[in-house]
Amino acid sequence: MLIVVAFALIFIGVALLIVDGLKNSEKDSKVKGGGVIVIGPIPIVIGTSEKASKVLIILAIILTLVTLITFLITTGLIRIRGP
Repeated sequence: MLIVVAFALIFIGVALLIVDGLKNSEKDSKVKGGGVIVIGPIPIVIGTSEKASKVLIILAIILTLVTLITFLITTGLIRIRGP
């Protein structure tokens, strides 16, 4: 059942991307974007605009913190007590 749900979500995502691409192809719009490359604990941010870069820096910091906390929990350095 889980495999069927996964394929359905992939299909829906691809369909939404196609619909959005067709909708935005009629407009004359500028594309803004960027990416984050994480090498070890150091995120490298690449963006086409200042606004996109700021958003990616915030996301990279959040991703790094979540990764660090997950690492500390799984190695047993931080213990989570149940209720």
